[in-house]
Amino acid sequence: MGAERLSLVRDRASGVEAIRARFTGHAYDLHRHDEWLVGVTECGVQDFFCRGARRVSTTGRVILIEPGEAHDGQAGHPDGFSYQMLYLPQSWLKRGLEGSPGAATDPAFRATLSDDPLLAAAIGRAWRVLSVPEARLARDAALDTVLAGLRPHLERPERPGGFGRDARVARRARARLQEAMAEDIGADALARAAGAVDRFQLARAFRREYGAAPHAYLVQIRLARARRLLAAGERPAAVAAQCGFADQSHLGRWFKRAYGMTPAGYRDACCPMEAA
Repeated sequence: MGAERLSLVRDRASGVEAIRARFTGHAYDLHRHDEWLVGVTECGVQDFFCRGARRVSTTGRVILIEPGEAHDGQAGHPDGFSYQMLYLPQSWLKRGLEGSPGAATDPAFRATLSDDPLLAAAIGRAWRVLSVPEARLARDAALDTVLAGLRPHLERPERPGGFGRDARVARRARARLQEAMAEDIGADALARAAGAVDRFQLARAFRREYGAAPHAYLVQIRLARARRLLAAGERPAAVAAQCGFADQSHLGRWFKRAYGMTPAGYRDACCPMEAA
């Protein structure tokens, strides 16, 4: 499993922090956090104290710790353990749960440990998205997927939407993305521009209308424009900037996933004289 390590990233817009760590023995003493902690044991045995008892988390299990709950951490096996953890600010979670049925009472986790593969996958994806240069919409979407996975554990179902209004919201959001595809717009700003109640209504409406999340649609139209510019002989670095990608490598990751080749390779194939 390798040597001990700890990596931390922070999403400035939301305040969410994410860590990925590995320990072979004692990890940390008893302490508390102001945030909601949502994590997954990637590998090994993770032993910790929480809610008056020792807990053992094994590969794939989800860990849920409320603000102010004292906990420690150590390896439960000589081989150690690795895990990913998100630190969700109370204000961020409160905004995300506004309007949910049952919101009159304070949210609380039903259990400290859970076998929830969908939430575990969402935590892992959020870590990956936050740890690389990525669009604001992608970061918001990854965190919102985590929030959706937390709702059953907090007994906070989603607010029902209105289908007629949803279609109009989706169309306005699509128009906003098309007219300013190079902007790094966030989900809240896009929801306001579309006249949605919140970003969650927008996400549901957009997926229902167009079969994809707003971020996925934005990537598609950015890639289509990038392909046209590359075919016309533009250099990948300039194309990345014009189409709203963070940098050339960001464009390269998405372009290869979509088309099976690098932007430079595509440009060279379309414009052999330029390549020469």
